[in-house]
Amino acid sequence: MTRIANPKSKLKNLLLSWLDILAITAWGILLLKYWLTNKLNLLIHPNYFGLVVTAAFGLLIISFFKIKETWQRRRYEVTANFQHINLFPPGWGSALLLVTAVLGFIITPQVFASDKALQRDFSELLGSTRVKPQAFRASVAPEQRSLVDWVRMLNIYPEPDRYQGNKVKVQGFVIHPPDLGKEYLFLARFVLTCCAADAYPVGLPVKLKETRDQYPPDTWLEVEGEMTTATIADKRQLTIAASSLKKIPQPKNPYSY
Repeated sequence: MTRIANPKSKLKNLLLSWLDILAITAWGILLLKYWLTNKLNLLIHPNYFGLVVTAAFGLLIISFFKIKETWQRRRYEVTANFQHINLFPPGWGSALLLVTAVLGFIITPQVFASDKALQRDFSELLGSTRVKPQAFRASVAPEQRSLVDWVRMLNIYPEPDRYQGNKVKVQGFVIHPPDLGKEYLFLARFVLTCCAADAYPVGLPVKLKETRDQYPPDTWLEVEGEMTTATIADKRQLTIAASSLKKIPQPKNPYSY
C-alpha cells in the first residue's frame, strides 16, 4: 500500500525551506550592500573584502538552487487547513539569521569615536604596543608620516627626545581624556587588524596655544607643527607642538591598518 504523506508535515517542510532561502538570500544581499556602499571598511580589514564578496555571491547561488529544489518538490496546493497547522518551532537558526540580516539593513554601521577610546585607561592610549611594527616605514620623511607611523616609530625606538624638532603633519579625531590638561588634546586613530571587534585607538598628545574647548571630541583635525616632549601622566611623552590645526571632514576610510 502506498503511504500518503501528511499534508501538515509537507506544508511545514515547505515553509521551513522558504525560511532558509530568505535567510541565505538576505545575508548575500546584505554583504553585497555593505561592499557597494563602502561600509565594509567600517567592519573588516580590506584584506578580507574579497572573501566577503565571494561569500555573498556564494550565498546567492546557494539560494538560487534551493529555490529551484523547493519548487520541484512542491506536489500539493495549500488548503484551507493552513490555519490549523502548528508550525512552531519554525527553524530557529534560520529565523535568527533572517532577523539579524534585517537589522543589518535597518542599522547603518557607525565609526568608532572618542567614547569608545575613553573606555581604555589613559596610559594605554599613550603607550599602545599592539601596532604591528612590520608596517612601519623608517625611510619616510617625518612630515609625511601618519599618526600611526609615529606610534610605530615610538614602539621601535621609544626614546622621545630623539624626535625633538621633527616636522609633523597628521590627521586624526579629537579625544579629551580627563587626565590630560586643558592645554592639551589627544589626536587619535583606530587601527583595525581583522575586524571592528578588535579595533583599538592609538595617537599622540597635542600641545595647544589655547585651550581645547574649540575642538570638541570626535572633531577631525589636520595638525601641523613639530615634535617636542612633555611630562604627561608622570612620564616623558612625545608630543606634537601644534602650529596649525585645521578642521577636516571625516575621511572616507577613518581606520588605519
